[in-house]
Amino acid sequence: MTILKASGRILKNTRFLLEKNKDWDGPFFFIQGADTQLGLMYNYGSNGQDGHQYPDSNWDQELELCRIAVQKMNAMDPKPAFFIVCGDLVDAFPDKYPDIRSRQEADYKKVFSSLDPAIPLLCVCGNHDIGNSPTHQTIQRYTQNFGDDYFYFAFQGVFFIVLNSQFYEDHSNVQDLYEAHESWLKEVLDMEERKKAKHTIIFHHIPWFLERADEPDQYFNINYELRMEKLNQFYDAGIRKIFCGHYHRNAGGFFNDLEVVVTSAIGCQIGPDQHGMRIVNVKEDSIEHQYYALMDFPTNVKL
Repeated sequence: MTILKASGRILKNTRFLLEKNKDWDGPFFFIQGADTQLGLMYNYGSNGQDGHQYPDSNWDQELELCRIAVQKMNAMDPKPAFFIVCGDLVDAFPDKYPDIRSRQEADYKKVFSSLDPAIPLLCVCGNHDIGNSPTHQTIQRYTQNFGDDYFYFAFQGVFFIVLNSQFYEDHSNVQDLYEAHESWLKEVLDMEERKKAKHTIIFHHIPWFLERADEPDQYFNINYELRMEKLNQFYDAGIRKIFCGHYHRNAGGFFNDLEVVVTSAIGCQIGPDQHGMRIVNVKEDSIEHQYYALMDFPTNVKL
C-alpha cells in the first residue's frame, strides 16, 4: 500500500472524489490512528522518562507496533474504508534532524507498504512533521513526502476535511500560508455539496481542547480565544465530529453537541492507555467510535 497523497487540496483518487460520492450509500467504518511517531519511545522514553538524546536514535519499538497495526487491519473483514493517521508520523523535526527524519520517513513508508491495497492510507501533518514553528521549507518538505498539508475528500455521501492544526499553534513564519488555509476552509465550509453531505468530519493533529471547551490553555490544546472562534465556526457549519491526536492519551469532550475526539497513540503512551487505534462507524444518523488496544483489535465490525 502506498500513501494516498492529496494535491490541489483534494484526494484525486477516484474512490474519494466528491462527484462520485455525493449521495449516501450505506454505513461504513474507517480507522483513525495517531502519533506513530517513529523515534519517540527511544528518545523520549516509553512513558516520557529515561529517554536518549538526538542524534542518538532508534525506532524499532514503533516499527513493531506499526507492523502489528498493519496485521490487525489486514485481517479485518469487512475492510475499513480507509486508515488515517492524525499527525506526528515520525519524531525527528525536519528543521533540526533532517537526515534522521529522512530515515524515519523511509521506514514509515516501508512498514505501511504491507497494508492491504484495499485499505487506503491517509496522512495528517502534526507538529513533528512540519516543526513547532513551521516554515515554507518544512511544509514543502512534508508535502513532497506525504501530499498536501490540508485537503478534502468524500466517501459514500460523507464529507471529510483535513486541516493543518499547527497553523493554529504558531503561524509566525508562514502568515501567508495561514491566511490561505483559512480562506480555503471558509470556501469549503460554504460549498453546497458539503452542506448536502450526510455528515462532515474533520481531522487534524492538535485538539481544540482535551476535556472542556473552556479549559485553560496548555501545550496539548489550542489557545482559548482562537479555540472558541473556530469551534463556533465549525458548529455553525454543522460539524459535529472532530478527530485529533497529539495527546498520547485518550480524551475528548463536547462543545454543545460537537464532539472533539482525542485518540491516543499507536506509538509512545504518556498516560494509562495501551497502544491502539480507533474504529469509527459511520451510520446515516450517527457516528459511533471506540478505541481498541492493538492486541485486542477486532477483526470484524458490525455496520
